[in-house]
Amino acid sequence: MNKITILIHCKDQRNIIASITNFISKKEGNIVYIDQHVDREQNIFFMRLESEFITSDFSTEAFKEAFEIHLANKFNMKWRIHSSAVKPKMALFVSKYDHCLYDLLGRYNSGELFLEIPFIISNHNDLKSITDNFNIPFYHIPVTKDNKEEAENKQLELLEEYQIDFIVLARYMQIISEKLIEKYPNKIINIHHSFLPAFVGAKPYHSAYKRGVKIIGATSHYVTEELDAGPIIDQGVARVSHTHSIEDLIAKGRDLEKIVLANAVKLHTNRKVMVYNNKTVIFS
Repeated sequence: MNKITILIHCKDQRNIIASITNFISKKEGNIVYIDQHVDREQNIFFMRLESEFITSDFSTEAFKEAFEIHLANKFNMKWRIHSSAVKPKMALFVSKYDHCLYDLLGRYNSGELFLEIPFIISNHNDLKSITDNFNIPFYHIPVTKDNKEEAENKQLELLEEYQIDFIVLARYMQIISEKLIEKYPNKIINIHHSFLPAFVGAKPYHSAYKRGVKIIGATSHYVTEELDAGPIIDQGVARVSHTHSIEDLIAKGRDLEKIVLANAVKLHTNRKVMVYNNKTVIFS
């Protein structure tokens, strides 16, 4: 059986859903999931659809060609079609913090994440022993103010060599350059230790503590050239009180970071995220 996921957005107009479902029916497909959303302010139609095909001669490439000719061109769609048989390849970038790395590798090792991790890159050697335990290649690429371009070129070489589909910054403490962002638009996922857009910066929990907040959070988003301002994929919060110390806030925050980042990775790999005008539509 062949299963595909279709993601679409275009100007809202009559007969889109009927045209798509009729097209799939004629191709002998069975729709097992369909959801749509209309942004009334922008007049944009969004749709996610999963369909199964039991015919032995089904070809994803042939389906894409027919879809473009008969539907995409007609409705002027922006669209993507993914085969469920293909696991996306994820590269992990880390520094010295290990909590997000441990969590993602644990989920990966248990089969919870539908993806491949060909390698892990770090600007430090501190976490190499962790990746060795999971038998994943580890590349130490130091980054300084004097070698940033050279380091980035090494990263890009590895990303191209392994045909990486997307990147996850699991508390990678370096600013990603414009060159890498252009190569992977809306394909670099970051976890920010704060409930954006509030308390940005290096020490959000200290800022939150000084303000006496009652809720702390974590935010996972796609990386853009504007620091910590990319499309938000997932967020999480935890209640705190005056009895909590800074260390308590940091501990709670790290738990949130692990969960929020893992959720973002799942949403991305399951093709449930659509980006439009620096915002996301997240399908269930």
